[in-house]
Amino acid sequence: MKQSITGYHRDEENHWVAQLACGHNQHVRHDPPWVNRPWVTTEEGRRSMLGFDLECKKCDQGAPLDDQP
Repeated sequence: MKQSITGYHRDEENHWVAQLACGHNQHVRHDPPWVNRPWVTTEEGRRSMLGFDLECKKCDQGAPLDDQP
């Protein structure tokens, strides 16, 4: 199910995590060549992706909401 990005935070390993409108969190790593998300490396890039829809597997699975910082 597609959910829009509403914000970001860093996890305990300093990786970027997107906060989704549904209340779930999803890592948004830039890890080429497997995952290519250069926008996550800058504040401007992350801000430009606010409102962008990501596929939320947790919604598809009916998972409980994640803690939001």
